[in-house]
Amino acid sequence: MVRTSPSRPLDVEALFPEVAALRREAVRLHPRRGEPGPGESSLGGPVRWPRAEPWPHCTDQHPRTAYAPPRGAGPVPLVPVVQLLAADVPELPFPDGTDVLQVLWCPFDHEEGYAPRPQVYWWDGSRADLEPADPPRPDGAPHSYLPDPCVLHPERITEYPSWDLPDHLHDALEERFEQVEEETGWSYEYHLSVPDGTKAGGYPTWSQDPDWPHCPSCERRMDHLLSVGSAEFDGESWRTWLAVEDTPAAGTVWELPYDERRLIQSAADLMLGDMGSLHLFACPHCPDRPYAHRASA
Repeated sequence: MVRTSPSRPLDVEALFPEVAALRREAVRLHPRRGEPGPGESSLGGPVRWPRAEPWPHCTDQHPRTAYAPPRGAGPVPLVPVVQLLAADVPELPFPDGTDVLQVLWCPFDHEEGYAPRPQVYWWDGSRADLEPADPPRPDGAPHSYLPDPCVLHPERITEYPSWDLPDHLHDALEERFEQVEEETGWSYEYHLSVPDGTKAGGYPTWSQDPDWPHCPSCERRMDHLLSVGSAEFDGESWRTWLAVEDTPAAGTVWELPYDERRLIQSAADLMLGDMGSLHLFACPHCPDRPYAHRASA
């Protein structure tokens, strides 16, 4: 079943023509609980892995938070988080000769952001040695860092910057943002600019000042590759970012039974910080696609 974001309730570029040049295309992935196969795009689903490649483990020292591995646990096996195929999300900057993106992560806190640490892999899906993986499960990992298997429903949308608005533009538009919200009830930040959730491309959904990484090789600013989010919408943003197909026939999504709403809002049952996201960035200019990540609580 497809998932479709509602049309914007206002014409963003007519009201705020200054942001038109900053529009970006993104792909909302709309994860929903299911049973994806190892050869499909998924969040938290099974993956294929080269037969002769050892499964990756994390050997970092972990801070002693509530989300730390048991003492003496040794190297921690990474867990599959996202698998995206070029057939489903061709917008991704696949290196030449590859058509599969995988993101695995260590499901314990790390010093950088007190969040899981991801690793990115690009594969040629036609390789004869790619086979369904049977990775070891990490002992003691918190469930909130272990995504439940979800199928994906990619949807192309247009985004406009929120936290990424240049300071001079924000200052010039702030009064108009407030006036439009007062007159219509629609907030530029929550309803018109950038959605929460798991998505590829577009703008990160920052919860604080933007922190774009730069490529260690060419020193250019990296592009936003992918965000893995705790939730698709919150108490403010649901009116424009709740998919049409998930909208109740009567009442609002908040009137649904809790478990039913969670399967729409947070199907993978992740909790990163306080309903935050983990953002991945990649350099589209370097052939090996150097990457970095930021946690946004």
